[in-house]
Amino acid sequence: METVEAAMEDETKKSKRRKKGGFRTMPFIFANEVAEKLAVLGFTTNMLMYLTKQLHMPLAKAATTLTNFGGVSAMTPLVGAFLADALVGRFWTIAAASIIYQFGMLLLTVSAAMPVFRPSPCNGVGASGGAGGACEEAEPWQLAVLYAALLLNALGAGGYRPCIVAFGADQFDESEAAERARTWGFFNWYYFCNGASQLVAVTAVVYVQDNVGWGWGLGVPTFCMAVSVVAFVSGYPLYRRLEPAGSPFTRLAQVVVAAVRKRWVPRAAVDAGMLYENDDMDAPISLYGKLVHTEQLSFFDRAAIVTDGDLTTTDASDGKPPSSPVPNPWRLSTVHRVEELKSVLRMGPIWAAGILVITAASQQHTFSLQQASTMDRRLAPGLSSFQIPAGSMTVFTMLAMLATLLAYDRVLVPLARRATGLDRGISYLHRMGVGFAVSVAATLVAGFVERRRRDAATAAGTIDAGTAPLSAYWLVPQYALHGLAEAFNSVGHLEFMYDQSPESMRSMATALFWLSISLGSYVSTMLISAVHRWSAGADGSNWLPDNINRGRLDYFYWIVTLLQVLNLVYYAICAKCYTFKPLQLREADEDAKPQVELQKKASPLSR
Repeated sequence: METVEAAMEDETKKSKRRKKGGFRTMPFIFANEVAEKLAVLGFTTNMLMYLTKQLHMPLAKAATTLTNFGGVSAMTPLVGAFLADALVGRFWTIAAASIIYQFGMLLLTVSAAMPVFRPSPCNGVGASGGAGGACEEAEPWQLAVLYAALLLNALGAGGYRPCIVAFGADQFDESEAAERARTWGFFNWYYFCNGASQLVAVTAVVYVQDNVGWGWGLGVPTFCMAVSVVAFVSGYPLYRRLEPAGSPFTRLAQVVVAAVRKRWVPRAAVDAGMLYENDDMDAPISLYGKLVHTEQLSFFDRAAIVTDGDLTTTDASDGKPPSSPVPNPWRLSTVHRVEELKSVLRMGPIWAAGILVITAASQQHTFSLQQASTMDRRLAPGLSSFQIPAGSMTVFTMLAMLATLLAYDRVLVPLARRATGLDRGISYLHRMGVGFAVSVAATLVAGFVERRRRDAATAAGTIDAGTAPLSAYWLVPQYALHGLAEAFNSVGHLEFMYDQSPESMRSMATALFWLSISLGSYVSTMLISAVHRWSAGADGSNWLPDNINRGRLDYFYWIVTLLQVLNLVYYAICAKCYTFKPLQLREADEDAKPQVELQKKASPLSR
């Protein structure tokens, strides 16, 4: 009788859970993502121009400021992911972070709208590399206001970025095969909405900044940020909100400590079936399935070997029977928790390969933007005098990315499915590999285009003027190739991190994705600084001066290309050797009786 009642209660809970989530929540989540990205890209896309022309920063300092900001913004998600997974849940983390973001945007808008927060205008040509301009750089306190606004934005990003993707995927119940299949479509459409909002940001918003004013140009993204908060919170009654399962960092640390304590225990003498398992203990962190034992990284299996003192039992009292043995988590871990650590460690090499791709892509918002600012940006030379804002050149990246995502979903996947038999067409490891290869081509092309641009400035005698008569459309191939690379690499990377991470650590998995962006930004900063110092001549010249006509930016692009080629080889080796996590999926049959199906250990081609 009790078994029947328990089964009915479980079925009731499951029915209630199914009433929430699904595709009907996507408009709220996608509206939030579109508005948030419009806000973020609205100021980051053209921020180099704001720093150099409004605050009069030298080019190298401005580029370093932006890459450092991007690095901090991509590192804070580790904190946000910890709060979401361990303490407050993803919904409340996103809501609180969005409010912090709003304050940062508001402060940035006020500082751009009020002249007191900026230095006096230049006397003459300006601060962008031209001759004859006397420019006073911003005062330390003015820069402090800027840095405070950027810090608030970075903190807001820390709560928002690691949670929104995982929260969206949470709306699909993985205990059903049909729902699991919809999860992968969600990643494509999420990134499509992301790209669409970026397209609006690099066109309409940047145009307002360049032609109307920075106060309005940043005010519009600030308003959009407020809209994103309202859009997200209004869907509260419909969301599936999974409860936080405790600190993933603590669980990983407990496995390491327990394994180190038992480092002298002979692992070879213990059969895998003798390792400690406790389904009740692991239930909160394995809703859809549990990880089973693997032979890799066997040192950590010692954490699941039961030794004297690992289990404690409460003595009977008041006529009650003694309780079941309770493990000391710092001395004994379950197989599932050991495999959580192994999964995270196995993901590391693949994850690290994405860092240099971000290093290459980050040049679009620094040196590629500077290239565009020196070129002929007329929309239709000879027919119209309208100039494309330099910051809007990334529109070609967005268009290429959106077109690729549509073609991938509607054309490539159906064709590839016939050849591979996979529902998603090609594996996410193959998808990432294509992105890596295209990124190599993007920086290689950028080097040749820069050489052509500098030669055109030399032939026209406009080197000292900091301009070149070459059309900015020459930059389209490198921008488009970066968009193509992002459509393959970024979505594949997200799929990989979400699928291969333990289910209780999926906010952390998304945070690791953003951490690779952080490290990529920092690598860009270090690379720029190293090239700046290494290429310095006795006369004060270097490859990356404020006036890029007197530098060798093409050499810098080719250094990045070489590093990416080496990275592609490294990734191919890692993907070839990667072992997927083995998962037992908990599903239900028609009689609502629990059953466990072992997920096959798949090769890279089948994932």
